[in-house]
Amino acid sequence: MKRNQLSMSLLLLAGVMGYSPIAIAASAPVAHQPKGVKPGVIGAVALNREGSYCHLRSPARRPSTLTSAKPQLKPATTQDIIDFYGPCDTDPLGKEQIQSQKEMASERLDNDFQ
Repeated sequence: MKRNQLSMSLLLLAGVMGYSPIAIAASAPVAHQPKGVKPGVIGAVALNREGSYCHLRSPARRPSTLTSAKPQLKPATTQDIIDFYGPCDTDPLGKEQIQSQKEMASERLDNDFQ
């Protein structure tokens, strides 16, 4: 009986000691908040102290709307996600991103028919 009590006490102590750093880390303020994240971005993680360079995750653009005046993103629930490393204020529907996707689509067509 004493062994069981000792074992349970040690197990409880180990659990509390293991949980403490996790609880402290969760309550600590986040030091590197991204600055200027645009709508449509579903995840942003700052990669520098200033919070100006980020890893952004956003849904892909709908291919049918690339040539229109107002391109649209696919729903956030789709598995078609774009990972982007660059300035935190990059717009997923900005001219640079749309032009990049058009160029990639053109290259893909060229490679498919060669």
